[in-house]
Amino acid sequence: MRQHVNPLSSFYQLERQLPAIAELFPDPALPLHLDIGCARGRFLLALAPQRQNHNHLGLEIRRPLVDLAEADRRKLELTNLYFLFCNANISLEDWLQQLPPNLLKLVTIQYPDPWFKKRHHKRRMVQPSLITALAKAMAPDAQLFLQSDVPEVIRLMLEAVDNCQAIDNTNVFYPCDGGSWMELNPFPYATEREAQVLEKNLPVYRRLYAKRAGSIIQTN
Repeated sequence: MRQHVNPLSSFYQLERQLPAIAELFPDPALPLHLDIGCARGRFLLALAPQRQNHNHLGLEIRRPLVDLAEADRRKLELTNLYFLFCNANISLEDWLQQLPPNLLKLVTIQYPDPWFKKRHHKRRMVQPSLITALAKAMAPDAQLFLQSDVPEVIRLMLEAVDNCQAIDNTNVFYPCDGGSWMELNPFPYATEREAQVLEKNLPVYRRLYAKRAGSIIQTN
């Protein structure tokens, strides 16, 4: 069972000032991997020790999961990993604007809460404004990895990516997966949700994009 929280409730609509990158990591100049909706954090807890030439930041809206993930991180003494509690659609944009240029090299968004009922679609995490904010902060050729087990959710995620336009009307992101679903996860570790889905032999929908060099993003 997915344990949802309502991101539109007043508590989660409060903007939270996130710590600057220099406050999070001993070496803030390392390339940054941002995992949005990291849940219990097991994907990053497994990946960070293997990719010590990157900093990894997990964001999650469910605070108890962040507390558990942070406890594990401290136990493992991982200094290139950190977990933060926030609503990404409220608190992330200002933080991204403060990042040093060309630092954000990878963004992963995996199995966001589906909010199946039509009246709840506005609660979904991947909104066009979030993709635009990420695109502005990402380095040229930085990668964006998306996956879900819900066809409607991944369709809307891809739509937001495809509609992210530069001022010359070209797409900001281009596919680096051949333009079709990826059969295998390019990362060696699965999220908690992915492990459950694969155990049940259910389909997974994955796409990998990169930011086009020289893109100047349109602003509304």
